[in-house]
Amino acid sequence: MTEPQSTRPPQVRRITLDAAGVPLSALLAETPAPPRAVIVAIHGGGMSAGYFDSRARPGLSLLTLGAELGYTVLAIDRPGYGASAEHLPDGQGVLDQADTLNAALADFARDRDIGGGFFLLAHSNGGKLALAAGARTGEHPLIGLDISGLGSRLAVEPHQMPGSDGHGAWRKHWGALRLYPPDAFRLGRSLVSPVPTREAQEGPLWPELYPGLAELVRVPVRFTFAEQEQWWHFDEDAIAALRRPLAAPRVAVDHQPDAGHNISLGWAARTYHLRALAFLEECLLAQDAAPPRPVRRRATAELPASAGDFDNRLDDRAAPCLV
Repeated sequence: MTEPQSTRPPQVRRITLDAAGVPLSALLAETPAPPRAVIVAIHGGGMSAGYFDSRARPGLSLLTLGAELGYTVLAIDRPGYGASAEHLPDGQGVLDQADTLNAALADFARDRDIGGGFFLLAHSNGGKLALAAGARTGEHPLIGLDISGLGSRLAVEPHQMPGSDGHGAWRKHWGALRLYPPDAFRLGRSLVSPVPTREAQEGPLWPELYPGLAELVRVPVRFTFAEQEQWWHFDEDAIAALRRPLAAPRVAVDHQPDAGHNISLGWAARTYHLRALAFLEECLLAQDAAPPRPVRRRATAELPASAGDFDNRLDDRAAPCLV
């Protein structure tokens, strides 16, 4: 007997997007009906798009969960990873990554329904890209940002940060091993990718770059810190410093119990993903319920044209970046 369509799990397939001549590979899960929005999932350093498609246990994949709940989910391989690695052998700084991402999303939207717009759900170094994309003006509506595993005050020294050589305090990515299904580590080997040189070099500059980006973000933002987050400070003072420069209309900061830095590979993945999707629903609700208002032109004069503005400091401060 043919299985009813409604009970079949959403299919995840690989696609390639054209980012102004740079190919960006991605994983895509779609709902049969028109989507409520497109969730753009952005992985951290040293990982790949499959980070958001955990098959260690049923229910942990963001791609299948999002499609089941009526969203299109697009998990990209960031610039310098996947199909773009050959074209960008040194990767890109975060500001140039934002331009590449926006070009890829324009290509994606060219012949697809994007519902209410794009919602960026990002992990660790991917959160830097999400904030940079939020600070830049794209062609299509940006609903909000949901970021895990990223703060503005590092809790480690630069020599502890894993980079393109694969060294560093790698156990800090995980926390207690009991927080992950046993298969997560075996399956996770296929997700690991080298951190591009440019990205690794830029890592220590994030505390300096963050305030300038944050003050240009005009959409709601939610940060999540795992219970056993070990890369970033998330005490009261650190959270205040994270919030202070943001110009977003709403800023939420949550804590995820029973989780390490790599939340989406752990037992807590489904819980975190549902919380993120609840935040997306709140963003959509705020749009629907908002009174009409004039369209304002977003100021971008203060934003550096590219990561090249930081090159002089990078010359003497090259250091590896973290996932």
